Amino acid sequence: MLAVTVGTPLLQAEQACSLFKALADPIRLQVVEVLSSGERCVCDLGADLGLAQSRLSFHLKVLKQAGLLQDRQQGRWTYYSLRPLALQQLSGWILQRIEHAAKPAAPCG
Repeated sequence: MLAVTVGTPLLQAEQACSLFKALADPIRLQVVEVLSSGERCVCDLGADLGLAQSRLSFHLKVLKQAGLLQDRQQGRWTYYSLRPLALQQLSGWILQRIEHAAKPAAPCG
């Protein structure tokens, strides 16, 4: 099972919703999958995913605004990587739901 780093801030439901919305697109999931192996130049991402620059830029913007990606400039290139804390927070939110779902109901009456 996944472990959440001690001291990782907990997400509120609306924050989790924002992250889920950003991940609710197959292309954005592919971006996350590619970046799970490490930082990539935007030119490599476009080639790996077979996407036009404008389409890729839109999806990168959505993921970045949700807080799932970070970027850095080097010369004329932009490099993207995942923000591990955001993924840890989301996995922690999910794990809390799993733990709570296993609790039996209080007796009626």
